[in-house]
Amino acid sequence: MMLPWSTNNNLTDIQFFNRTNEINLISNILKTTEEGSSPDLFVIGVRGVGKTVLMRKILHDFERDYLVIHVDMTKSNNFQKTRFDRQSFMEFFYSRIIKACEEQDLITFDKKLEKLFKTNDISIDKFIKMGDMPIPHFHKENNYQKLAEFVMDLPQRIYEEYSFMLKGVIVFFDEFQKIKNLNEDLDDFLWYLRSSIQDQGNVAYILSGSMSIYDQLIEKVAGNKGAFGGRMLTIQIKPFSYSTTKKYLTQGVPDLKFTEDGLKKFYECTRGLPSYINTFANLITRDELLTPDMVKKELKINLNVLVIHYISLWYSLTRQEQEIIIKLLEKPLIRKELAEKLNVTTGSLSKPLVKLQNSLLVEKHENKYKIYDNLFNLWLNEYFLENGIYPYYPE
Repeated sequence: MMLPWSTNNNLTDIQFFNRTNEINLISNILKTTEEGSSPDLFVIGVRGVGKTVLMRKILHDFERDYLVIHVDMTKSNNFQKTRFDRQSFMEFFYSRIIKACEEQDLITFDKKLEKLFKTNDISIDKFIKMGDMPIPHFHKENNYQKLAEFVMDLPQRIYEEYSFMLKGVIVFFDEFQKIKNLNEDLDDFLWYLRSSIQDQGNVAYILSGSMSIYDQLIEKVAGNKGAFGGRMLTIQIKPFSYSTTKKYLTQGVPDLKFTEDGLKKFYECTRGLPSYINTFANLITRDELLTPDMVKKELKINLNVLVIHYISLWYSLTRQEQEIIIKLLEKPLIRKELAEKLNVTTGSLSKPLVKLQNSLLVEKHENKYKIYDNLFNLWLNEYFLENGIYPYYPE
């Protein structure tokens, strides 16, 4: 038997495991949208803990009675081209709204859109059809404020138009940590989002993203002084416990056998993260009873697959960014110590450190910088032990 691979974000009921408390909590909160008291949720957790899988599982059950709008921030063309500004955010959000309407068969709404554009004085160069729905190509000289107000009001307008068949609208912003790459003032934009949605009684907003628990974005969004502070409920999705991991493996891959200490080593390696658990369990040998030493051996054999995401990021880094990570392999450092080891000024580290934190390669805690993921740290050290140099590290 095999566990679902970590790249699979849509699991069947049979594949899905645990998270009963989280499902019940989030589902019950979202149901208040029907009463005109829509909640706003901030779902956080480290990379690989299963936030997207969990939210898609929950939202799938709401699609019968609600318009569910999925907004995956990484799929914005402008974000991928590093031209991510307020206008591109609004245009992308609009395209996701229209896509959700098409999937929900709300195709009559398109006839009202052109009238709404004219009423709001929004210039359209042309319409591009997505099935039966129109995707506008917005004029570059648009008044951004009018465009933003129109797009942000649209989910509530759709509910009002279709309240006879919809209990509410749920907007799910996935990979929301990517908002840190906005080419404009982030705090100001977050406050604008807060002011735009706070009076929408029938539209629930969910922000979800992979980030360190020390990430400043958490404070900017939901802290006491954050844009949504006091309004947004923060829910942290935690890794599986040791006992949950044991039950999961017993149920999902009964032919995988460990000694008790071997299973503890497996848990230590994966840290209870479902993405690591699934991948490692699918790759590890099934022929023997796995002891701690055998688990460590299997980890080294399969390490490149487990950290493929980090390997891809590593090869995209600049020389300075790679050097920063290498200096942090031994222990966490404050910025002054890091600058001294690199023989540079502390100021010159600002931009690369921000990029490394936004990429979840490095995190900052108690004024010290450290490698975010121990398996990435292990991969670099193992590469050095085998080759005598770090990968692509300049001589």
